[in-house]
Amino acid sequence: MIFKSLIKKNLSNHYSNYKMNPLIQYILINRLSSKNIKGKNWNYNRSYSKYSLAKKYKDIRTLIYSQTKNVILILLGMLSASFGLRSFLLPNSLIDGGVTGISLLTSAITGISLSLLLIIINIPFILLGLKQAGKEFALKSIIAIGGLALFVYIIDFPIITNDKLLVAVFGGFFLGAGIGLTIRGGGVLDGTEILAIFLSRKIGATVGDIILIINIIIFSFAAWLLGIETALYSVLIYLSASKTVDFFLEGIDEFTGVTIITHRTETMRMMITNKLKKGVTIYKGSRGFGKRGEVIRDMDIIFTVVTRLEISKLTTEIERIDPDAFVVMSSIKDIRGGMVRKHLMK
Repeated sequence: MIFKSLIKKNLSNHYSNYKMNPLIQYILINRLSSKNIKGKNWNYNRSYSKYSLAKKYKDIRTLIYSQTKNVILILLGMLSASFGLRSFLLPNSLIDGGVTGISLLTSAITGISLSLLLIIINIPFILLGLKQAGKEFALKSIIAIGGLALFVYIIDFPIITNDKLLVAVFGGFFLGAGIGLTIRGGGVLDGTEILAIFLSRKIGATVGDIILIINIIIFSFAAWLLGIETALYSVLIYLSASKTVDFFLEGIDEFTGVTIITHRTETMRMMITNKLKKGVTIYKGSRGFGKRGEVIRDMDIIFTVVTRLEISKLTTEIERIDPDAFVVMSSIKDIRGGMVRKHLMK
């Protein structure tokens, strides 16, 4: 009880340090009141403490900051990918892997606008992603793919070089940077990964193996329709892009194990299980000398596994609950069983 009261006191002091504009405070009071009215637990004379208002204000501020950062990342991703396509790949009739590669190959053969193909071919994958990762992910992906198609159509980027080796390296780099930045922002520019996650559940293969098989098929068609040399340069583009994606994601693989050490264990656990629909494992541990100078024993340590598409949302929720939480993320090649794939594939 003493420990809980100390935590509450520290949190109250922490949140009370945030200064609010009177207009924002008025809006928050009305918002809190409307929630109480809906729940039939309202009181016209109820007063809200500085702690509750400041906490609500900090939650809103954290959410706005997170979403603004995601929008900027997705915008930069669209610009980078469209620059790679218009300045390197399209002028030299080279392709990439995945849905982007299919769109480029189809455009080269049929003459149909690449912007139109990027939207049409990605539609089934976005619908699949809606079931796998939720509405927010699908919305961000729609914005990212639509924005990429628009940029490719309206922005007249200059042709940088016609040297196919340079095109393969730098075209792949800018395309991979765009994909990586968009994933960091919580969306995707290419639906191949969504399909690979879905198929891995059905046939038991790893996500990496399925992506490799899909790209082998694409490059085989490229060799048949556009020539072996074009297909070989396209393979270099794919390798350059995939390594760049890994770089921008800081080496994060298909799944990421997340260990969370926080004094708000129960709130964090409820957020992961109820909001993210993920399973958690609770370890019993002891904490050494922390930055507050205290020694805490018999504390709970949370471990969960998320996909790379969910990292952005998880880190935002952790920041809202406990900005001082100690979080360790580690790459996981693949998983079997548990709730990650179960909920992802519903």
